[in-house]
Amino acid sequence: MGENIGAAARAMLNFGLSGMRLVAPRDGWPNPKAKAMASGAAAVIDGVRVFDTVAEAVADCDHVVATTARQRGLFLPVHTPQTVGTELQKWSGEGRRTAMLFGAEKTGLETDELAMADALVTIPVNPDFSSLNLAQAVLLLAYEWSQAGGQSPLFESPYEEAPASRGVQEGMVEHLFEALDRAGYFYPEEKRATLQRNIRTLFTNAQLTEPETRLFRGMVRQLMRHLPEK
Repeated sequence: MGENIGAAARAMLNFGLSGMRLVAPRDGWPNPKAKAMASGAAAVIDGVRVFDTVAEAVADCDHVVATTARQRGLFLPVHTPQTVGTELQKWSGEGRRTAMLFGAEKTGLETDELAMADALVTIPVNPDFSSLNLAQAVLLLAYEWSQAGGQSPLFESPYEEAPASRGVQEGMVEHLFEALDRAGYFYPEEKRATLQRNIRTLFTNAQLTEPETRLFRGMVRQLMRHLPEK
């Protein structure tokens, strides 16, 4: 289906892959539905090469890995997406042409087609529900290939505030103690020291940032407006 081809192209380009080869696409090629579904991955769709058979499609490849949910009695090594990503990157680094082979969404790859591969890839999914669509499978393998080669930048959180200083944290805690005291929380009096110690430890472990302490003190300040003076 054109939609599946387009979704697979989009998944590929997400992780830096652009060389797509199609084998006897059901609805012919080019396919406007594929281009629409690719959502901007024109670099993949415009460069598609079409072949009549799998053998022709992989004829110039040095290493081929094929996806399957079952080994089918073939004496081939079986990888997870993570381990095959590492292998593909190693082969590529040695100057070898590599390919990932996917079957049609409904039927997968035939045994004779799998036999053209050097290794098989099986995605470890829930055995009670192992249904993956084509683009999902492509996305998983493309991601692992990208990670194995360091292609994707490490994720950095845009929120990188350091914990507030001890002085700022202590000011917030004392502010809270004042509100709790006015609310009658420290009762009976002999439990005050233990309760305050536990509260202070709670906030020390929380490692609040300075903006978070300001937010918390603002909430305490608002609550204190409705508490009786002591």
